[in-house]
Amino acid sequence: MNINANIRLEVAGENALILYFDAKEQLSNINPGVDFTEGSSEATSTIKPEVKPEINSEINPEISATVHLAKQLIIQHLSADIVDLIPSYASILVVFNLLEIDHHHLRNKLKRVLKDCEYQPASSGKLIELPVYYSLESGIDLAKIAQKANLTIAQVIALHQATEYQVYAIGFAPGFAYLGEVDSKIAMPRLSTPRLKVPKGAVAIADRQTAVYPAESPGGWHLIGLCPVEMFSPSSEPVMPVEVGDKVKFSAINKQEFIALGGALPTSPIA
Repeated sequence: MNINANIRLEVAGENALILYFDAKEQLSNINPGVDFTEGSSEATSTIKPEVKPEINSEINPEISATVHLAKQLIIQHLSADIVDLIPSYASILVVFNLLEIDHHHLRNKLKRVLKDCEYQPASSGKLIELPVYYSLESGIDLAKIAQKANLTIAQVIALHQATEYQVYAIGFAPGFAYLGEVDSKIAMPRLSTPRLKVPKGAVAIADRQTAVYPAESPGGWHLIGLCPVEMFSPSSEPVMPVEVGDKVKFSAINKQEFIALGGALPTSPIA
């Protein structure tokens, strides 16, 4: 079902619909029955399909801004029917309350609310500054990136700090924000074999994206530093310091500043 010339609507699960703003996002990315948000209060009462952001798909700031606008329109007009909204690079997963509304009526409501939602200029969300302790101690892959790019480690760090990154999607884990675009000189493919343990706060690069790991977890991105800021805190309001549409700027701090801000170095070596 087409909402308008730019937005397509598909069924994603028993209590979910998905809005596509770009044909590159495919239905094969949906895994019914998995709770994408993991920490959601609705996890025990709803079926949440998992939508994985397409990391290798083309990054488009205008589409991202349109996704952000559509999310705000849905919150404004349909909050009574919605359990959760999960935006990605070019899609929004709409999880709804089956006790309040069904697919048919929600589709009609979404079509009315979003019929005039056209592509937008790049979003001007809030700017968040995140401190990073860049070093060989905290970023095990800095030397590897520098060697590949024929740069010094200092130049790699300077290039990573030079960009204001847009938050394109939040996924993989609560608080894991996909940021783009990294300077092409320091872009790195994913590791062929993911690490079993990446420390909380690790700042990393994969392709032309960068991110901060919100918790210790497996991961296949190249590590360049550590950030002391909590990227996901269920007891805080808001629970995350960033949202889709925001901009992020990284700034270098030293080891003492990192520890003073609450950061902790890994207790065991990173393989």
